[in-house]
Amino acid sequence: MPKLSENFPQPEAWHKHKVFYGETDAMGVVYYANYLKWFEIARNTYISQQGLTYSEIEAKGVFLPVREAHCRYYKPAHFDEIIYIRAAISEWKRASFKFIYEITNYEKSIVLALGYTIHPCVDKKGKPIAVPSWLKQACSII
Repeated sequence: MPKLSENFPQPEAWHKHKVFYGETDAMGVVYYANYLKWFEIARNTYISQQGLTYSEIEAKGVFLPVREAHCRYYKPAHFDEIIYIRAAISEWKRASFKFIYEITNYEKSIVLALGYTIHPCVDKKGKPIAVPSWLKQACSII
C-alpha cells in the first residue's frame, strides 16, 4: 500500500468529506464510481482555493472536460467515515493539464486510493485551445 506522497505538487487542496449512506453498497463500502465524484469535488475545491470558479473560467470561453480518468483502489472507504481528498495539478501541456489525487483516511496516514484526470482546454464548440496564461498564473505555475 502506498504512503502519502511527500512530493505532492504545490499548490494543493485538501477536501474533507464524510461518507454518506447513499455512497455505499449493502455492506457499507463505498461504491467505486464515487471516487471519481470525489475527484471532481476536490478539483472544485482546488480551483476555488486558487481564487477562481468553474463558472468564471467558462465565462471566459474555456471549458475543462475530462478526457481521461484513472483510479487505483487500495483500501475501501466506509459509511460514516471521514476521509480527505487531496488534489493538485501535476502536469501542464500546451492544451491540457493533469490533476492528481490522493484519498486518505481521517488521520491522513493511510492512502485509500490514488488517481488522476486529464483535462483538455476547449472552446464552447469543443475545439481544443491552448491553456490560457491567466489560468496557469492563477494556479501559481508562472
